[in-house]
Amino acid sequence: MTASTTEPMTEPMTAFTAEPTTASMTASMTEPMTDGFDDMLLFDEGDGDDRLYEHLRMVVDRGQVSVRIDKYMSEHVPHSSRNRIQKAADAGFIRVLTDDDVRQGREAKAVKSNYKVRPGDTILLMLNRPHYDTTIEAEDIPLDVAYEDDQVLVINKPAGMVVHPGCGNFHGTLVNAVAWHLRDLPSYDPNDPSVGLVHRIDKDTSGLLVIAKTPEAKTELGAQFFNHDTHRSYQALVWGNFSEDSGRIEGNIARDPRERQRMTVFPPGSEVGKPAVTHYRVLERYGYTTLVECRLETGRTHQIRAHMKHIGHPLFADERYGGMELLRGERTASYKAFIQNCFKLCPRQALHARTLGFVHPATGQQLDFTAPLPPDMAALIEKWRGLMAVRNSGTPG
Repeated sequence: MTASTTEPMTEPMTAFTAEPTTASMTASMTEPMTDGFDDMLLFDEGDGDDRLYEHLRMVVDRGQVSVRIDKYMSEHVPHSSRNRIQKAADAGFIRVLTDDDVRQGREAKAVKSNYKVRPGDTILLMLNRPHYDTTIEAEDIPLDVAYEDDQVLVINKPAGMVVHPGCGNFHGTLVNAVAWHLRDLPSYDPNDPSVGLVHRIDKDTSGLLVIAKTPEAKTELGAQFFNHDTHRSYQALVWGNFSEDSGRIEGNIARDPRERQRMTVFPPGSEVGKPAVTHYRVLERYGYTTLVECRLETGRTHQIRAHMKHIGHPLFADERYGGMELLRGERTASYKAFIQNCFKLCPRQALHARTLGFVHPATGQQLDFTAPLPPDMAALIEKWRGLMAVRNSGTPG
């Protein structure tokens, strides 16, 4: 590893009547990163049943003027964002019980984000999962530390490690490991959104991440990510060959309406999704696959994975985006066996966050880090190099 900065929305809490499950609401609607890698709605990952569970109840004050419910909730729910509340409303998770409903014995009704709250309204947040304790606990999990000082911590995350606790993954995450690593630092509270993660990468993506130890560091680093002043590059093995040596992919990224766990690409400038730009450069060609370097102008959820699939080059072994199938090459038994062996070597999307650069939030020094390919991706690349060597030598393979 060679060495050469998010800003939390912390709206003040104001008085409301809340059930004991309020903490669940706070955790689900926290948006501590301005980089876009926290775009996934935790409350949209239920287990598939149709039941809704009450996570928050608040009563509008009798002196409250009429305002949109998304504005009202963003101002009264700690660490919430208006955008996230709007998505919850669109999903039917925000419900209102009016004074008249109470008198008539009616149930609360789902409302849209433009609903105007009225004095005495009872607002309910109903999610498609039961309440969980979202308190982050320190867990003794080894970390590959690339760099550390009193302001920042740079980690080389292995594939398979979830970055932050969420639905179905409440232990064994990077955040739990960092909490243990910094357990003797009194100023670091893993449950305080003003410190900690500045950006994220997917569970099955390996590579570099920066952690802020202080609120000042997180604010400064978050601004750098938001303004695209950081330097990040990824290496990816993708299906297919490219006719050009480099290119630029531009297209808005939004959740796929047919598969909520997957992102999809919409035309640039459309009203759907968030603008995203990926630059790529060919590093090595293996005939049926290509090793590329990707640099991000933006940081959207699954950006590289969605953009590469959009241009016809899904990441190798990326099951969610169609890369865990034989997409290019021969139909011979030997080649099919070769591909299956490759999938076994690297049974996850072949994507690695290789470089990370930012200006130190306190010293102003430029810091640049490089993480070598992890063993699974390195072995996968060598496998493809070997196949090409055999083909180029003319030896039957």
